[in-house]
Amino acid sequence: MPTSGSPDYRALVESASDLIALLDGEGRILYVNPSARRVLGHEPHELEGRPAFDFVRPDEVDALRERLRRMLLPADEEAAPVELHFRDRKGSWRRLEASGRRLSGPDARIVLSVRDVTRSRRAEHVRLRSEEHYQALFEGNPFPLWVYDLGTLRFLAVNDSAVEHYGYSREEFLEMTIRDIRPPDELDRLEEDVAAVRTGAIDPGSWNAAHWRHRKKDGTVFEVEIRSSTLSFGGWPARLVLAKDVSAERRLEEQLRQAQRMEAVGRLSAGVAHDFNNLLGIILGYGALLRPRLGGEWQRAKLAEIMKAGERAAGLTRQLLTFSRKQVMQPAVLDVSALVADLGRMLGRLVGEDVELVITLSADPGWVRADPGQVEQVVMNLVTNARDAMPRGGRLTLATANVVLGEADLGDAPSLAAGDYVCLAVSDTGVGMDAETRSRIFEPFFTTKELGRGTGLGLATVYGIVAQSGGHIRPRSEVGRGTTLEVFLPRVEAPAAPAEPGHPPGPGGGGSETILLVEDDEVLRELSREVLAGGGYRVICAPSGPEALAAAGRCTDRIHLLCTDVVMMGMSGRELSEELAALRPGLRVLFTSGYTDDAVLHHGVREQEMVFLQKPFAPDALLRKVRQALDA
Repeated sequence: MPTSGSPDYRALVESASDLIALLDGEGRILYVNPSARRVLGHEPHELEGRPAFDFVRPDEVDALRERLRRMLLPADEEAAPVELHFRDRKGSWRRLEASGRRLSGPDARIVLSVRDVTRSRRAEHVRLRSEEHYQALFEGNPFPLWVYDLGTLRFLAVNDSAVEHYGYSREEFLEMTIRDIRPPDELDRLEEDVAAVRTGAIDPGSWNAAHWRHRKKDGTVFEVEIRSSTLSFGGWPARLVLAKDVSAERRLEEQLRQAQRMEAVGRLSAGVAHDFNNLLGIILGYGALLRPRLGGEWQRAKLAEIMKAGERAAGLTRQLLTFSRKQVMQPAVLDVSALVADLGRMLGRLVGEDVELVITLSADPGWVRADPGQVEQVVMNLVTNARDAMPRGGRLTLATANVVLGEADLGDAPSLAAGDYVCLAVSDTGVGMDAETRSRIFEPFFTTKELGRGTGLGLATVYGIVAQSGGHIRPRSEVGRGTTLEVFLPRVEAPAAPAEPGHPPGPGGGGSETILLVEDDEVLRELSREVLAGGGYRVICAPSGPEALAAAGRCTDRIHLLCTDVVMMGMSGRELSEELAALRPGLRVLFTSGYTDDAVLHHGVREQEMVFLQKPFAPDALLRKVRQALDA
């Protein structure tokens, strides 16, 4: 028994949670405390008297032997702990941390203190593997990721994607703050956002989303969608940020919105033009009938002004129809370079002496399928617009080239397919445009010119012609740095075979044939009937397709010509012509319309057999087309 006041060393050893063992110089176990049951599952007497090497994993025996040898040396009385695997009573290997020292005295004996670290080492292994996984997720993430200090706003970590996307090296990032990747106009908003995070106004435990503009090392500003959350990084409050560049998505969304706006304006324009064409047809038609009957000079002069105004209005409606892609085209295979070359002398007079005109044409023919007259209109409108952008003179350049557009080149033209195109580019050194103006230049009636210097339909007309020809127009401009408008038209490999010479239409005149006239506008129908009857024709009138079929059924004589509006309620002119052609073989057809799509007009009618008259038309134009259709 210990004396009064002296510690009970046996009680201390036997109550210790660690396994404590006494070994001789050969490594034999002389004593082990009761913790052997908890650590290895053995009763102490099952271990005592046996070499410690019997319980160590075979590949670690030499390591234990060497460690015991060093513990016996006087200079290594306090050897560093060693971790070894010991077999427990069930045969499983337990990872134990052993530390020991030689006891003083003549006998070579060692005291070992052994602690089970299996669970902690397993947890450490899991933690390390988890950190490796998270590091791989962080570094390998395709989106830029970074962590910044909420106090100093300095970057603490960035991934490879951030380095690649923003253009800064990792070292540069770690010397910067998150202010350095913001454009100056967003710094105030950034401070407000950071303050909200610090004060808890933004929930630190959740992922927050926001839209920002960021700046790359080269100065490029782009839009990003941010996801961020607060975390502890090295013991300090920090913010984890994931950034997704959404610039391309925003551009596509804006292009879609612009296309929808243009489509809506186009539908409105087409409807207005159709109604106006009917009204103008009545004004110009009755004006033409009235003109020879007026005897006074004053009356004839005033009627001439009325007719001029009506013709100008008709020109505007044609431009609206072109913009809305509702204009009838007469496509042909043509060389854009040759067409521009033919226009060269006229363009020189158009731009004036204070503008230097430079024309650079492709050496190879650039064949496209388009309406030659409309392509000429595109060139003239673009040149006129470029000249007006240089009120003090400058340089105007026209260039043509055969180009190949790949998928990467079609970002602003999602409706195009990759392939071969002919590019017509018109550039000026004028005042240029800002982004807001660029987004609206193709809208009808939008103009930056002063009052009286334009209708705002020039570029809208160009847009319609190019779109209807299957192409795309791309504006490039900056304020003070001029403008370039690039027109891309699909290229065809070879020109069409030359057409056989035809017979020019004869002069307007009359006849005695029977004509079935179908027109849904009552006043225009009566005007057309009067004109045709005045030409000697027998006219049967109907306001719609079904009534025309009924009238044809009642007529026992031959009907020589169907003169019909294309777009009518219930039954279109094309459908009517098909049904009547089946009932009356040899029937000729003349189509009229204030607007129509080529696809609607040509569907079911061979192009070479189609005769078409665009509204509004003059009485003599109607008589000529009727005679042309009958004599074809």
